[in-house]
Amino acid sequence: MSDALEKAEQAAREAAVDTAAVQLALAAVELAKATAAQQQPAPQTCQHHHKPRRSAGEWLGIACAVCVGGVGVAFASLALAILGGVAAIVVLVLRDMWRDMRKGR
Repeated sequence: MSDALEKAEQAAREAAVDTAAVQLALAAVELAKATAAQQQPAPQTCQHHHKPRRSAGEWLGIACAVCVGGVGVAFASLALAILGGVAAIVVLVLRDMWRDMRKGR
């Protein structure tokens, strides 16, 4: 029976050593978790939404549209000036013809 008693004592010692090793490993894991939590603070985010910024391609498109619009306005202004000049000439010619008809030439 002393042989069985020695085996039981030996098993109890090994279990105590194994339990201590497992407790030490768990403590190390908890320490690693705590260290990781302290090193990575939560990122601060703002509560409002930012509008997306325009890309270079969008700005280039806007610039081209403005240029084409400017050229269109220039041609429209030129057409109105020509139309005004032609209208003035027609009015002067018709007035002169009216005077000639009134005098009887």
